[in-house]
Amino acid sequence: MHAFNDLLDEKRNLYSISVHDLANRAAVNRATFYAHFEDKFAFLAYWMTEKFQLILSRRLPDDAAFSPDNLYVLVQTVFQFLVRFRQYLTPGDKQFEPLLENAMHKELYRLLLQWLQSVPKQSHLQEKLEVTALVVSWGIFGSALQWSREVQARTLESMVEKVMEVVTDNLGTFWERAKMDTGF
Repeated sequence: MHAFNDLLDEKRNLYSISVHDLANRAAVNRATFYAHFEDKFAFLAYWMTEKFQLILSRRLPDDAAFSPDNLYVLVQTVFQFLVRFRQYLTPGDKQFEPLLENAMHKELYRLLLQWLQSVPKQSHLQEKLEVTALVVSWGIFGSALQWSREVQARTLESMVEKVMEVVTDNLGTFWERAKMDTGF
């Protein structure tokens, strides 16, 4: 990771960094790289996930549980991360954009599902938890992605507030149904 970040600082784009460059900078052979990653794309997905997790860990405690405050921090972080991410993409890096966005979304989904699973375990709720995490993660991520791609008519803060209204309304309904289903 350090070798890749150094190369990125030097070259200023993703597309020009090869597996050969990365292996040389990390002082490993290519076989070692391929023992850990299928290809450059798998490495980039891992790198984006790590980057996003690092930013989240700076803003949320490791043991963060679902709360309106933590959800606000999460939504705000997604918006801020995508804005910064877009600033660093070069025209040649556009080919990697969907891959990197997908890695980030998967991590957002994983975190939301983890938070939702704090509901007492009921096997019939597992599918609802997964679908709820999927829908909420896409609502947050899709809103942030769309906003980051356009000339912003709204401020980041106003977008986060609007997204929070929709998400908390929908999660509130989920929590109420979960409480009725589980008696908790």
